[in-house]
Amino acid sequence: MHRFILAFAALLGATEVAHADSRFFCSADDKNVRFTVESGFKAENGHVLNHFRGALILKNETAPQPLGRIDLDSDSLTNHWSHAGELRLEVLYDGGKAAGGQTANLIVSAEQRNNAKAFAGTYELAIEGGAAPQAFNGKVSCGSK
Repeated sequence: MHRFILAFAALLGATEVAHADSRFFCSADDKNVRFTVESGFKAENGHVLNHFRGALILKNETAPQPLGRIDLDSDSLTNHWSHAGELRLEVLYDGGKAAGGQTANLIVSAEQRNNAKAFAGTYELAIEGGAAPQAFNGKVSCGSK
């Protein structure tokens, strides 16, 4: 009986190791913007975010200059969703005085089908607080580890 309990406990411990955390990374590089973001979610129920980071560069000539390169971290991530291959990220960057009072709101939407390592989606980027609001959108490439 003791062997059965020990074997069962070992099996439970092995199944815990098999549930690895999920890491997703997405990037876009087009005429308007270049960005990359990486997020990690715990494998347990609720898929709790355990890290987020990224960088964004506005390339469009009409884009506000004070923003320049934007470094993103977990404090910038305002909304996130990872469930059944669906990935949604919303990032709000408020540059304050250093960015001339401008903000950048980035939304990434992607869907991972059949547990593919590479998948695609879209992004939407809204810049506000400058002379005139600006909006950009395009395709994003994502992957998972």
